[in-house]
Amino acid sequence: MSQSNPVRIFVTHAWENSDDYLRVFEYLESQRNFFYRNYSTPERRPQGDQEALREDLRRQMTPAEAIIALSSLYPAHQDLLTFQLLYAQASHKPVILLKPFGAPQEAPKAILDLADEVVEWDDRALVDAIRRQARHEETTRWDTIEFKLD
Repeated sequence: MSQSNPVRIFVTHAWENSDDYLRVFEYLESQRNFFYRNYSTPERRPQGDQEALREDLRRQMTPAEAIIALSSLYPAHQDLLTFQLLYAQASHKPVILLKPFGAPQEAPKAILDLADEVVEWDDRALVDAIRRQARHEETTRWDTIEFKLD
């Protein structure tokens, strides 16, 4: 992965910039040497019926290498999120599900079953999951803890 070959991602949405949607990009931007291209376009809602909306989502998701699913969409947009995850599965695209932000509850089982990997809201865990799922790269990062003995 390089600047000339960024990872192509799609972040689930319901044609609105939610806090969780924007937070994903804050996390991705905070990582050094991680290059991506976002194919989701929540700011451009298509005109038409439900099928027009679904067709637009298919168009956005098709070039993506990995789908980042926001479990926070489930309560208000259950059908739309489920459609996006089922389309990802049918297209053989890995799904990385982000657990609900700042909440002790787990993601609903209906969407957990459609995810290839489930991660907490942690910038490093998210980027590592994208690398594993999209490019099959294994990261071997270690945390270093320094402490002083008296």
